[in-house]
Amino acid sequence: MGGLGRTLMIFGAILFVIGLVVTLGGRFLPFGRLPGDIVVRRPNFTFYFPVVTSILLSILLTVILWFFQRR
Repeated sequence: MGGLGRTLMIFGAILFVIGLVVTLGGRFLPFGRLPGDIVVRRPNFTFYFPVVTSILLSILLTVILWFFQRR
């Protein structure tokens, strides 16, 4: 059971850091406003599709998971 507890604490710390980055990073990082993100504004309607942001987050998560898989 000790291994499971340690794994849960590591994932909790990772989630905490991600939450901190999302909370504070919105002010300093341009995620969600990158060139290539699609925004259509019309009266009473806004369509937003963060294409480039999604690709960057996918690459980042792939690298992180690949790193943990190799350990």
